[in-house]
Amino acid sequence: MQLEKFQYDNRIVRNFGIATVIWGIIGMTVGILAAFQLFKPEANLGSQYSTFGRIRPLHTNAVIFAFVGNGIFMGVYYSLQRLLKARMFSDVLSKIHFWGWQLIIVASAITLPLGFTTSHEYAEMEWPIDIAITVIWVIFGINMFGTIIKRRERHMYVAIWFYIATFVTVAVLHIVNSAQLPISAFKSYYIYAGVQDALVQWWYGHNAVAFFLTTPYLGMMYYFLPKMANRPVYSYKLSILHFWSLIFIYIWAGPHHLLYSSLPGWAQSLGVAFSIMLIAPSWGGMINGLLTLRGAWDKVRDDAILKFMVVGLTAYGMATFEGPMLSLKQVNAIAHFTDWIVAHVHLGALGWNGFLTFAILYWLVPRLYQTEIFSKKLISFHFWIGTLGILFYAIPMYLAGFAQGLMLKEFTPDGLLKYPAFLQTTIEIIPMHMFRAVGGVMYLTGVIVMTYNLVKTMKKGSLLANEPAEAVALSPVFVAGKGENTWHRSLERKPMTFMVFSVIVILIGGMVEMMPTFIISSNVPTIASVKPYSPLELQGRDIYIREGCVNCHSQMVRPFRSETERYGDYSKAGEFVYDHPFLWGSKRTGPDLHREGGKYSDAWHFNHMLDPTTMSPGSIMPPYPWLIEQQLDTTTTVSKVKAMRSLGVPYAPGYEVIANRDLTTQSKTIADNLKKDNIKVKDDREIIALIAYLQRLGTDIK
Repeated sequence: MQLEKFQYDNRIVRNFGIATVIWGIIGMTVGILAAFQLFKPEANLGSQYSTFGRIRPLHTNAVIFAFVGNGIFMGVYYSLQRLLKARMFSDVLSKIHFWGWQLIIVASAITLPLGFTTSHEYAEMEWPIDIAITVIWVIFGINMFGTIIKRRERHMYVAIWFYIATFVTVAVLHIVNSAQLPISAFKSYYIYAGVQDALVQWWYGHNAVAFFLTTPYLGMMYYFLPKMANRPVYSYKLSILHFWSLIFIYIWAGPHHLLYSSLPGWAQSLGVAFSIMLIAPSWGGMINGLLTLRGAWDKVRDDAILKFMVVGLTAYGMATFEGPMLSLKQVNAIAHFTDWIVAHVHLGALGWNGFLTFAILYWLVPRLYQTEIFSKKLISFHFWIGTLGILFYAIPMYLAGFAQGLMLKEFTPDGLLKYPAFLQTTIEIIPMHMFRAVGGVMYLTGVIVMTYNLVKTMKKGSLLANEPAEAVALSPVFVAGKGENTWHRSLERKPMTFMVFSVIVILIGGMVEMMPTFIISSNVPTIASVKPYSPLELQGRDIYIREGCVNCHSQMVRPFRSETERYGDYSKAGEFVYDHPFLWGSKRTGPDLHREGGKYSDAWHFNHMLDPTTMSPGSIMPPYPWLIEQQLDTTTTVSKVKAMRSLGVPYAPGYEVIANRDLTTQSKTIADNLKKDNIKVKDDREIIALIAYLQRLGTDIK
């Protein structure tokens, strides 16, 4: 047999590796800044561009798409070439993919602090960036499938199955969740509203965790762990069961983020049922990984890189046990909207994604640079300070979540709320937030030490940019050998068929959950008294979105006595039919606002935004003086009203022509109310619009 000589492209792997480290440090630093603001709000430096509401999405997107995203591409580009015995399909596409992805990250890092946000969690980037993500993702797909098609290895190894599922599912999730109507270069409205928008967002949000933070990392685990341990994967049959059951079940679980909300009960129940089932394939993957180390545990004792892998897999196992547990309605009733969810998310992100990424970097860089790692002691130091960082982060957040969740539900023997003011629970958990920040600093310290270690390693060696390799060309004639004639072995030889099967499997759950919610009107019963927002309220709502208020406040009163006593009547599906986007929130750092309208005077809201501590002593909310100084941009009112009408909001034909007249009238009324309380403010300021929106919340039904 003639061996074909070719070269692996290591430069693209190195580039994604460097980007992973740089963005990891930036994303985690922003996270620490956000963490400090939750007990010391002045840490925002008095700037509107660095408040918690604006930098929290910067942190989440930087860690998910910049740090983890570049880590995925680093691992995929390295392993794919070797598993397929082929150089990447196109060096040009590889470069476009790399630089395109970095430009997307930079654009996001600029626009999010400026307040250009859609407010959809993990998808806050506005529509031009969404289009850029689509283009670059397609380029990545062409490069990957082009490499698969020109491969010299007939069968696709298990890691490649996970890469294929990642590509097709993320594409579907991104396109469906990004259906927006643009009204300007940096402003758009989701075409979905209220309950339907919430279902789409959490179908996307949960499966972004599944198919961006999980499946590609499972693929990398299946490649790198056997390499590091010098052991074959424990079970091929288990990997088949793991893969297909995981991608089928995961896609159904999104509604467990919306338990006790206005989402139809049948959709909530489906989410719970499939979430419980999800533990089986998740633990199947963890067990397959850990049992791959059978006979190699002596190596784990001495090799800090394997320690990272083992703790990462353990964190994955813990998080994927906790996820189904949190989807039980009784547990969710306490945990949802609290720091328990923050602890759960970071256990997975810091332990599973972070530690696997670190292990792969430590294993790859010396091989790319043909040298030994600079310091094994520094790897060991990074492992221990990183592990301690996770513990210092997660344990206080669990305690904070338990404490707040239980305090908010507690009644006195007389049947009264024991802690009627939400702020009482916030003050109670501030020490836990301090510990969380310490844990974040420890974890980041480990990353900085790793960076030093990798830079010294790179300087010690030289990059093998084009690594020589040779393999037998793929023969057009294939004779099945022993074990080669199973249905799955046959499927592994047909990448396009495999991709189609994957698409079908992941589409089933989403279609079953979403189609009835969109088509059958009884799922979202309307309420006659619910009217569209006035032009001023619409502008105020967009300011609320811009400032990231949804990151700290929910707008969903759940049907619990503890919530209806504290906030008012529970939220109904029909109240949100004109909400593009929905603003139910996922975390309560402050109280729920859905019944805020009419609860306080206009003057109270003004003073609260100017200095929250004057109205709520001990508050950790920052002041918003720029809202009082900045003029409201009413030039966008016409386009906003037109857009809303085209999305089904029943504004009268031609109403946009007189919309600003109504806006001015309502503005003057609020300014006059403030004047009665000795507050002089111009009626064209942003604060007036925000007050109008807050005073509208929850007032459509009595």
